[in-house]
Formats: sequence, structure tokens, C-alpha cells
Amino acid sequence: MNSIAAFFKFDHHGTTFRRETVAGLTTFLTMAYIIIVNPAILENGGIPRGPSTTATILASVFGTVIMALFANRPFAIAPYMSENAFIAFVVVKVMGYSWQTALAAVFFAGVIFTLLTLLKVRSWLAEAIPLSLKCAFATGIGLFLTFIGLNETGIVTLGIPGAPVKLGSLAQPPVLLAVAGLLFTVILMSRRIPGAMMIGIVATTIGSIALKVTPLPKAYVSLPPDLSPILLKLDLHGALQPAFFPIVLTIFIMAFLDTVGTLLGLSMRADLLDENGNLPEIEKPMMADALATMVAPLLGTTTTGAYIESAAGIEEGGRTGFASLVTALFFLLALFLAPLFTLVPPHAYGIALIVIGSFMLEPLTRVDFNDLTELIPAFLTIVLMVFTYNIGVGMTAGFISYPLMKAATGRVREVKSGVWVLALLSLSYFLFGVKS
Repeated sequence: MNSIAAFFKFDHHGTTFRRETVAGLTTFLTMAYIIIVNPAILENGGIPRGPSTTATILASVFGTVIMALFANRPFAIAPYMSENAFIAFVVVKVMGYSWQTALAAVFFAGVIFTLLTLLKVRSWLAEAIPLSLKCAFATGIGLFLTFIGLNETGIVTLGIPGAPVKLGSLAQPPVLLAVAGLLFTVILMSRRIPGAMMIGIVATTIGSIALKVTPLPKAYVSLPPDLSPILLKLDLHGALQPAFFPIVLTIFIMAFLDTVGTLLGLSMRADLLDENGNLPEIEKPMMADALATMVAPLLGTTTTGAYIESAAGIEEGGRTGFASLVTALFFLLALFLAPLFTLVPPHAYGIALIVIGSFMLEPLTRVDFNDLTELIPAFLTIVLMVFTYNIGVGMTAGFISYPLMKAATGRVREVKSGVWVLALLSLSYFLFGVKS
């Protein structure tokens, strides 16, 4: 056990086996929904749900293990939600391409990721990002998670034109359970009870089952669906056609922005950034998501990367790759125990997302509120992340507005060359990704 602790540098990060294990399980519980949701979305693009479930789990296991053993970071990897919808609904249903061709585009994006990571271009771009935007990423992701949590629990629901959101029905059992679970969780956390967030999720789930809000599955153990119908079914030739290039570019930009923002936001919350606001050896976690993005389409699923729900494990004290290794282990078990792990209802894991948001507000205090060239880009990043329900839109707004604000005020020398590259990529995102 001491050798494992030494490998993951427990002493350096001031953590323990127990803390890392609880963190890994907590991260898994908050993101286990992807086992059900990702295949359901991809089924709209023609990818069969059963094999897609197996591919989702295996891609998550592969990427998270690489993150654990190679990068030694507490970040779990799984298929991205926005990218899966883009593939299923836009590329396949609207544009009429096959899912085999779409997955080939994901593969090529992964190849580009890997090459840029090896050449350290991605780390160069990440280190060029100003501190104010890094702080905005962390805060924006926190509020984004909070909004998801409020919606998943039913505390906030969709409204009507003119009033897009509204208070949910507090008389509904799921909402009452969520409110009770939220209060229970924050009380445990305020009393510094270890594993408070995980305890809150489990307690809310048990209460939901007891009140018959959440039904028990008919079986707890099942064999994983056969992967062969989608394994290695990429249409590489189709994705190499010139007309398909904008789609490859869009997938690349979406995944690049999501990954950079997530890695920096989570690292800031975990206190993993150095005195210059950079993540040491950032190439390693970037390589983990690059390799995962190459492997995922080979298995039959879409772009993968670091998951913002990893913040739940970080709040439980996860600081090393051992937490990710625990998360990967539970994903592996989900191949056979999927009915059990997906038993956790949205109003149970949603409370964890709400709580996380409150802890991720702190980085905003590091933004210079007296300097509008720093404040406005940070503000646009945060509000557009939340109010467009799209992390990429918020980040691109920040990347575009930051250099423009500096240039317009005669302070262009404060802008690093990498930021201008990110601004051009962001413009491409609006031209191709958002339009689609």
C-alpha cells in the first residue's frame, strides 16, 4: 500500500487512501448518468443503444485509467454531452451523414489532439490564457453545474417565453427529497464529516426508494451488450472528403475548448495550479483526453474528455490519480452492475452539483474588478456559459473579447500571441459550430 501511496504522491498532496477512495466513488456517482444518457442520445444518430452502452463504459474506463496512471490527476474522463448531441442530431440527422463517417471525424480530431499535445502546442495555448479568464472558467463551470443540479432536482424548471426558467413544484416528492438531501449534505459538510457529499447522494437515493419515487431494478447484474455491431466501424474515407472538413474542425474546436476550460477550472479548485496560474505538466492530462478521443470512436462512441463532475470528487478531497483509478474501477463494474449504479436518481446526484457551485465561486475574487479589460471578458465568459447552457460559447466569448478589449484600450502588448490564436479558433467555432 505504501508503494501505491508513493506512486500517486499522497504525501505531496496531503491526502489518504480513504479520502481518495471516497472522492473517486463520489465522482462516479455524480456522472454515472452518462452510462444511460450517452447511448440514448447517440441512438438518435443510428448507433444501437446496447453496444453504445458498452462503448461508453469502456471509453470512460480507458480514458480515466490513463488520466490516473499517466497524469496522476483526479479527473475522470467520459464522452462529452454537447459533442454527442452534435454528432447525433446535427451531423447525422440534419446533415445526413452516416454515424460511421461522424465517428471517423471524431477519430481524426483525436489524432490532431495527440499530435498537438506531443508538439506541446496545446500546453502553449493553455499557458497563454490570462489569469482572469482561468478564474472565469472555474466560476462559470461552478455556476453551470449548479444550474444543471437545480434543473435535475426539479427545484428550477423550464418556464415560458419571456420567463425561461421558474421555480419547480416544491410539493413534488422528488423536489422535496432533493431539498431535504441538499440541507442534509451541507449540514454534514459544515460539520466537516468526511464523505459528506457521497453520504448525501446515497441517503437521498435510499429515501427515494423508500418513498417509492425511484423503483428498484428488476435485476442488479447483467452481462454487457455485445460491442461488435459498432466496434471499428469508422468510415475513414468518407471523413476525408473536403466537404466534411468543417465538421472535423468543429469537433476539434468544441473538444479543445471544453477540455482546456475543464482542466483549468478543476485544477484551480483543487489548488493544483502553480504561482503563475498554470497546471504543471499539463501535457499529461491533455494527452490522456487526446488518446481517449482517439480510442472512443474505435469503440463506437463520441468525443471524450475530462468531466466537470470530477469537481464532486475534488470537493471530497481527491487530489491524485488514485481517485480517478477508483472512478474507473466503478465504471468497469458498471459493465455488469449497470442497473444498480444507474439507480441513483437525478434529484440525488443533482444536490452534489448544486453544492459544488458554491465552492467554485472563490476564484472570481482574483479578478481585478477595477480593470474593465479583465472584468468584462471574465463576466461574458461566466454569464454566457450559464445562460447559453454551453461552456464552449462562454469560453469563446472570453477569448474574443479579451484581446479586443486590450487592443481597443491601447494595451495590446499585454496579450500573449497564444491568445490571438485562441481568438481565431473561437471565431471558427462561431462560424462552424454554433451555426450548425
